[in-house]
Amino acid sequence: MFAIIETGGKQYKTEVGKVLRIEKLPGEADESFKFDKVLLVAEAHQARLGQPYLGDAVVEAKILGHGRADKKIVFRYHSKTRYRKKKGHRQNYTEVEVTKIR
Repeated sequence: MFAIIETGGKQYKTEVGKVLRIEKLPGEADESFKFDKVLLVAEAHQARLGQPYLGDAVVEAKILGHGRADKKIVFRYHSKTRYRKKKGHRQNYTEVEVTKIR
């Protein structure tokens, strides 16, 4: 059984026990979180598809912790004009483990 959820403007395929790194969520470590924007729930030979979301489906997850991703370098350069700008970015994330799909 798996489900496809939407959070942070992105879509993720989830299964029970899977650990995901998603956009930062409110909440502390070891708290539970419910995703109600479920797009699809599929079992062995049947699938339920929402338009756009399934109203009765919920994916429950446990927050494992928060962190920051590796630094990405943003470098802008114009040739022959001595124009150089260097900037770095580290994206915040939350690590969650899916516990139940209903």
